[in-house]
Amino acid sequence: MTILAEAAQVLDDVVSIRREIHANPELGNQLPETTRTVLDALAGLDLDIRLSEQTTSLVATLNGGSPGPRILLRGDMDALPMPEHNDLSFASKHENKMHACGHDAHTAMLVGAAKVLHKKREQLQGSIDFFFQTGEEGYFGAKVCLDEGLFAAPNTPDAVFALHITPLLDSGKVTGRAGALLAAADSWEMTIRGRGGHASMPHDCIDPIPVACEIVQAFQSFVTSRINVFDPVVLTTTKIEAGTTSNVIPEVADLMGTLRSTSEKSRRRAHVGMKRLSEQIAAAHECVAEFKIEEGYPVTVNDPDFVEFAASVVRQVLGDDAYLPMRSPMMGAEDFSYLLQRWPGAMFFLGVKPDDPALAAPCHSNRMILNEAAMAHGVALHVGIARQWLGNQSRSAVPND
Repeated sequence: MTILAEAAQVLDDVVSIRREIHANPELGNQLPETTRTVLDALAGLDLDIRLSEQTTSLVATLNGGSPGPRILLRGDMDALPMPEHNDLSFASKHENKMHACGHDAHTAMLVGAAKVLHKKREQLQGSIDFFFQTGEEGYFGAKVCLDEGLFAAPNTPDAVFALHITPLLDSGKVTGRAGALLAAADSWEMTIRGRGGHASMPHDCIDPIPVACEIVQAFQSFVTSRINVFDPVVLTTTKIEAGTTSNVIPEVADLMGTLRSTSEKSRRRAHVGMKRLSEQIAAAHECVAEFKIEEGYPVTVNDPDFVEFAASVVRQVLGDDAYLPMRSPMMGAEDFSYLLQRWPGAMFFLGVKPDDPALAAPCHSNRMILNEAAMAHGVALHVGIARQWLGNQSRSAVPND
């Protein structure tokens, strides 16, 4: 029986789990209902369960028939704080909470992979960690678990892998790339202080609003002239707030935005440049700028050797033309980056485009839906990558005569 056929056998269970989680979305690092659903689904399997102390994340470890290396497969579980506008029997039951990024599918596929691999556990040489993780959507769930020692020895993996669905890619297709896959994501804020007064007499005031506008324009010029185009950043101002009425010049203007970067070099260069421009342009106009930046997830970097290996598994499981190499990184961010900083591995994107392409909406859309049948592909890839990686490592450990 092929791996894909094995995955198809658990698809009904996977769909059922996904719908249960989708209907009951939870946010952040405390997901009691979701974690309970996962534990109920894993009940009866011979797995060692480790629970996070600071979150409701969990690791279910499948030990093979003989000792060997250890691979971690991750599925994130949290939803987004946004409404759902889909007419589904299993649509979100909770206002302003929605699984719009596919984490419900990630979790369900990982449960399905655990069930398939459990049937062949005696044939495995090594261990598989199924990491069901909270708090990916900005809550640093992976970092919290790492920092608290959830993967400290002797529970340290040798490699890591994750799948992320995308409704804009055809079902049966998978994409990824070596090196930078996703960007670092930082948020910034700025307060510009001038001197308020009557709008008819600006010469008696120091208006922070035109200063704010000048800084925003300078940011754009900085990106195009001071950042290497082949090591890019995306610098966006998303909010400017100042003033209360038409005849008053305010004392303060507040700005905020986001910075995305695909290397630590460009990230640091942007941090330094933004601070310099803010403070010195403000000073030139007799204002004071208070600039601060909050670092988010680092760049998600795939290990080249693991990408080559995983792409070969995709072709074996889904067909020779199933893997589509990505030309360039995407500017979204992922906290799987923290695991990839410590261990070799990769994240790939799994196509789950609906049968009707007109219904395809991107992740984070209030109308995002997916082709549930394509989740069998995700189950099969988790199974195939875990089996083959363990087998490859075990064979390479055997000394030559």
